[in-house]
Amino acid sequence: MPSFITPVPPASCPNVIQKPTVISMVGLPARGKTYMSKKLTRYLNWIGIKTKAFNVGEYRRAATDKYRNHDFFRQDNTEAQAIRQKCALMAIDDACNFLQNGGEVAVLDATNTTGERRKLLFDIIQVKNKFKLFFVESICDDPSIIEANILEVKVCSPDYIGMNKDEAVEDFMRRIEHYNNMYESLDHNKDKDLSYIQIFNQGERFLVHKLAGHLQSRVVYYLMNIHVLPRTIYLTRHGESQMNLEGRIGGDSDLSPRGEEYATALARYLENEKIANLKVWTSELKRTKATARHVDAPVEHWKALNEIDAGICEGMTYEEIQEKHPIEFAMRDQDKFHYRYPGGESYQDLVARLEPVIMELERQENVLVVCHQAVARCLLAYFQDKSSGDLAYLKVPLHTVIKLTPVAYGCRVEFVSLNIEAVNTHREKPKNVEAHRSNTEALETVPDHI
Repeated sequence: MPSFITPVPPASCPNVIQKPTVISMVGLPARGKTYMSKKLTRYLNWIGIKTKAFNVGEYRRAATDKYRNHDFFRQDNTEAQAIRQKCALMAIDDACNFLQNGGEVAVLDATNTTGERRKLLFDIIQVKNKFKLFFVESICDDPSIIEANILEVKVCSPDYIGMNKDEAVEDFMRRIEHYNNMYESLDHNKDKDLSYIQIFNQGERFLVHKLAGHLQSRVVYYLMNIHVLPRTIYLTRHGESQMNLEGRIGGDSDLSPRGEEYATALARYLENEKIANLKVWTSELKRTKATARHVDAPVEHWKALNEIDAGICEGMTYEEIQEKHPIEFAMRDQDKFHYRYPGGESYQDLVARLEPVIMELERQENVLVVCHQAVARCLLAYFQDKSSGDLAYLKVPLHTVIKLTPVAYGCRVEFVSLNIEAVNTHREKPKNVEAHRSNTEALETVPDHI
């Protein structure tokens, strides 16, 4: 007879936000501020903190005609200065509205290069609205880094569409000069009451001043781990397992014959890629270790990479779960990300477990991660900036290598099938969640003795 289990409430994200926070960037153009803003926003959303970035440059482009040249940024261009001030205030206002309506962190992506502008931010955000304010200043005097940022990102911006590349570079350099003429860096004497981190030459060294709370500590830790060196992360599930063939979830089974074939093909593929200083990470389960055993590279085994714990449903097929635990089966279809298997984990729990893996991945260069379907979904969602609603249904087929290559403001994703047949373990998102909810409510009214 089916057994009915008291629903378990979903895991909650650790409460790291005691008060809504504005993270404000500071620095000259081409210092990686937008790169950090987007990375921070993606990371904070991934760990469950409602975060949104507000880029003042986008407000400026929306408020003006087509960009003409660097003269717009001259300090003595009073008309342009008024437009820029208005756009900055609009971005600040929108950021505060976001925080007043359920948002937790607003990232203000702008230069904020003067003490006067930062005083304005302090008065509006911290004094008037009682939010927390944390500054992130990127300081860079390395010409090679600045040049790389300009060539990779800035000359491709909407401001320079249709302009000759050399002319665009020249114009942008002049724009930086205008900002530099009035730039005032954060100072531990003048700004002793402000909370901030200064990042020198994209991670060469850091100066942290007056952290206020757990969130700011996490932000600092994250920023101290990211880097911009060229690298590729290779993500793959283990080869097909015996339990995959049986349609069972979890467990610690061996590879199937086709899974063994994939392990050989994976090593051959990576050898042909000629990857410098490759490292291999697997979970502690047999099927990932077996999949990576032919790869000629140092291997580390991570407990954090183990598959999601299915609790009382470990080793069962979905048909068996539906028959023996129909309420649990229906509840999971209603909210797969937050649903926690009785005695096991939810996807939300899994994201929390994988945060140290993400931190370490950000520090590394070329890494092969051999893991499991739910784990791969969480990692892929981080790099692709996917919502929690999409995360649990991302397609991660067996016998496929996913190449993740960080680029300017995001990540290039390539799926490379090694052309070895395998079962399909993907379950599509239910088309009618309300029907599942109605079924659950009906089951909950069934007497215990039936």
